[in-house]
Amino acid sequence: MTAHDLVIEDRPVHLAVRDHGGDGAPVLLLHGLGGTLLHWDAVAPLLTGSHRVVAMDLRGHGLSGEGPWEWEAVLDDVQAVIDHLGLDEPLVVGHSLGGMVAVRWALRHPGGPGIVNLDGLRSAETEPRHYAGLAQDELQELLAELRSVFDAQAAAMAQPLPEAHAAMYPRRSLRTTADGVFVRPGAALAGQVRHDPYFLDSVPPVAGIRCPALFVLATRDLPGLPGRVAELMPAHRAGIRRDLLPLVADRPHLRVLELDASHNMVAEQPDEIARAVLNFPHPAQVPDLGALG
Repeated sequence: MTAHDLVIEDRPVHLAVRDHGGDGAPVLLLHGLGGTLLHWDAVAPLLTGSHRVVAMDLRGHGLSGEGPWEWEAVLDDVQAVIDHLGLDEPLVVGHSLGGMVAVRWALRHPGGPGIVNLDGLRSAETEPRHYAGLAQDELQELLAELRSVFDAQAAAMAQPLPEAHAAMYPRRSLRTTADGVFVRPGAALAGQVRHDPYFLDSVPPVAGIRCPALFVLATRDLPGLPGRVAELMPAHRAGIRRDLLPLVADRPHLRVLELDASHNMVAEQPDEIARAVLNFPHPAQVPDLGALG
């Protein structure tokens, strides 16, 4: 089936959606910060034999409308897509920022079919206590370098893109104004997300998830990281494992999969991502959660 694009307009923030079709239980795909629904084009066709598959542009991204990054409002956006397309209770699959949205979705829907979180538990730039295995002096040096990289990116996002740079982005990732061509999300929304406490760390709320959940963790560095930033990433991953694994140890409805991929796992390993979704446990396979209190 050919994918069908539509825009849901009868709401405060209009939402761009790609319906990939398919048969079976519904799956809703959520991209990360700076991404679009195009992020899923290699994965979605691998799922449509078993699922009805839909992807959406989050607010401020792609062809969706502008709106402040308020988590409850973003969850309302997700609900609007579900209602408009009659998806009932989908499995929500989110990468990076989309994974953080999925965690909050799970908390809102404890009786739902579940979520798959693809390396979406902490921003790379988070609090010092969230990194493991580095001496404090070295950690502070590396964090300062990482912050300078993100500060430079934020400054660049506030400026029009040079024509050569604009050509490197998908058209739906760009916004054209009288002042020039800008990447989406805009600098204001990206900055709001960057400093949001939940974006910095969404590991603790995992303990409150009652529905089935799979957390897929990266095990490699993103290629091409600048300067010494790559030296910080093993400590970042180690901190997530240190803090996440005790939370899932006595909660059989929560599972962890470590994937041979970087944070860009959806592009690097679409077959493995699809396999993780297709193998996600049916509710009948998940132990009764009532015993958890």
